[in-house]
Amino acid sequence: MVEEGSGQPAPLGDDAELDLSADESAARVAETLACLEAELVGLASVKRRVREIASLLQVDRARERFGLTASNPTLHMSFTGGPGTGKTTVAMRMASILHALGYIRAPRVHVVTRDDLVGQFIGHTAPKTKEALARAAGGVLFIDEAYYLFRPENERDYGQEVIEILLTEMENERGDLVVIFAGYPDRMATFFSANPGLSSRVPHHIEFEDYNHAELLQIADLMVAEENFRFDEQAREVFSDYLTRRMQRPNFSNARSVRNAIERSRLRQARRLVGLNRPLGKEDLVTITAEDIYGSSVFTADSSD
Repeated sequence: MVEEGSGQPAPLGDDAELDLSADESAARVAETLACLEAELVGLASVKRRVREIASLLQVDRARERFGLTASNPTLHMSFTGGPGTGKTTVAMRMASILHALGYIRAPRVHVVTRDDLVGQFIGHTAPKTKEALARAAGGVLFIDEAYYLFRPENERDYGQEVIEILLTEMENERGDLVVIFAGYPDRMATFFSANPGLSSRVPHHIEFEDYNHAELLQIADLMVAEENFRFDEQAREVFSDYLTRRMQRPNFSNARSVRNAIERSRLRQARRLVGLNRPLGKEDLVTITAEDIYGSSVFTADSSD
């Protein structure tokens, strides 16, 4: 039954029941959550928060069916954590959930940094910021390393102008734009404390913890398998050793560093295979050996030390 002239279903009666799982959008949300679970190793607290937000929005939709009015939820978020912890992946899946439930028009994530928003001279910042907002309209604007927008040590910095424009857009376009701020936890805490108006508009703060050694090794196994490779038994032990050493060195970036290490191992594998000067079988082509990993500078640097 539809209310005359409204185009919307009439409110359900007080004694009616609503099966949340029967909703087509609920099936799409469940599929997205399953993809997130399969894609990301660990991050139990992150996955739990994403499920909680999805559940809240599904219940809000159910309340609407019963005529229980409420203000539109504020969906802007803060993702804090080190590099390579899955923040962008989770943002993409969150966009899919929000789109499935009708909160944004497209499951699109537009990723920007300070350089995409802040101009170098007077009058340059506003057009750059508004262009980024226009590209993100109807979807998610993901601002990576957002704390670089705030530079109190420089009175002539234009980052504050970006923040003021964002504040206006986040309030006026609540039904058409979700902004996700991302960066290191300590710097993001300073960023929000210095911008209380911004902090009050961001109700969802999700922390991404660094992966431990076992999780990183599991990530490596998944990445290798995705590319139709495999570690032989010794190679996996050596890669485990590699992770122990690499995690103690500067600029370690979690899953990103794992992917880079695998890519370099593949380069060394290719060089080794070409140097064999013999016909190659499938086993040769799919196997990464200990030799391919030992070539890393992590081992050679430790040896020179």
